[in-house]
Amino acid sequence: MPTAVLNGIRLYYEVHGQGTPLVLMHGFAGTAESWKPQIPDLSARYRLILYDARGHWRSESPRSADLYSHEVFAEDLRALLDHLSAETAVVGGLSMGGVIALTFYFAHPQRVRALILADTGPGFRNPERRAKWTRSREAVARLLEEGGMAAFARSKHAELDYYTAPDIMLKHDPIGLAHVNRKVLVMPDSQLIDRLPEVAVPTLVVVGADDVDFLAASEVMARKIPGAAHIVIPKAGHGANVDQQDPGRRAHRHPKGRPRGERGSPRGLQPRHPRLSGAEALK
Repeated sequence: MPTAVLNGIRLYYEVHGQGTPLVLMHGFAGTAESWKPQIPDLSARYRLILYDARGHWRSESPRSADLYSHEVFAEDLRALLDHLSAETAVVGGLSMGGVIALTFYFAHPQRVRALILADTGPGFRNPERRAKWTRSREAVARLLEEGGMAAFARSKHAELDYYTAPDIMLKHDPIGLAHVNRKVLVMPDSQLIDRLPEVAVPTLVVVGADDVDFLAASEVMARKIPGAAHIVIPKAGHGANVDQQDPGRRAHRHPKGRPRGERGSPRGLQPRHPRLSGAEALK
């Protein structure tokens, strides 16, 4: 698969299929491989674009922490879309990838046809909770710098990153991931939360029913983004697309951001956005 020098770094990317461009971004310590279960189905209908974010596996890991931020990651995506002559795209991401999808939207709204926000959150409004999260990310960064990928992979901090195979996890650059922890996984303010009502494209918010750390965040996004659809995937955790590789048959909508439970037919899902359903979000 190809690489290209984009936004000052070497970026690994894959393109599968033809049609409307659909970009899916992985979570922290993930890779393009994280979306492998979805490639056959999505590439039959869309021009599926996957890539390793800077600091991750096959893409370059700059040594300077100054070359990592939400804005820099969003510009990596802009450069990739330019390289592929994709003027607009459906933009989606899981966990960290969802944060970058939102950041990209606010920087380049005219280039986003729709958003998919999976197992992610817009940060914390409470300064104390935000500071606590920042301290936890610093601890992970130090672990990576001092113990490398092997120490991280053995730690509790890697538990949510099970969407990455153990052999691939060890191929990451620990310095790159340390920089990502300090500069990309932290939120300096509540700006993303505050701007959610400004989102003006069809949006699908997806979360695994067992992803307890992100259930509330998903409800907040679904409530604040006008007309957003909110889909909960039963028996799925933080890597919902890995846990339930064909979730459409099992997904349940939360009307008005509130749990509906697991009763009812998924065929009857009617998301709040009149233009959007679980499948239609990708059109």
